[in-house]
Amino acid sequence: MPSGHDLNELARDVRGIVFDVDGVLTDGRIIYTDDGRELKQFNVQDGASLKLLAAHGVEIAIITGRQSSIVERRANELSINYLRQGADSKGAALDDLIQQGFPATDNAAVGDDIQDIALFEHPSVTLALTVPNAHPATLAQAHYTTQRKGGDGVVVEIAQLILTAQGKWAF
Repeated sequence: MPSGHDLNELARDVRGIVFDVDGVLTDGRIIYTDDGRELKQFNVQDGASLKLLAAHGVEIAIITGRQSSIVERRANELSINYLRQGADSKGAALDDLIQQGFPATDNAAVGDDIQDIALFEHPSVTLALTVPNAHPATLAQAHYTTQRKGGDGVVVEIAQLILTAQGKWAF
């Protein structure tokens, strides 16, 4: 964790969370079928935790560099209104989402690869989170590394961290 930061203090004020997809909400593998279809696997507990965060007033966004109908379907299933796919610049994509109503301050960002560092450095992001199998440069920039790997219930752990810090964890 970058020095001088108290994790609970950073988590206490989180108003919005921006998630990467591949390597965070999935295990990072992309499977192509012979007929050209793409397959991704999501964790059902992550979905329930995303809904739990939203029910407690935390806005949810997804920003990914890839374009996938599967991600759009998952966002729709979970009532995630802030989705940006095919983002060449994740920082610029977050700026666009803020223009659409996503919180302009006190956000968390969850990423695993070097392009996610732009989210960590965005002026609206105060809490940078990553997964244990992230790129070394991303690990070095994060305030917190989850115990769980991408696609293995990362959001479960993050929801408990944030909601506990906010005094809203009831389990």
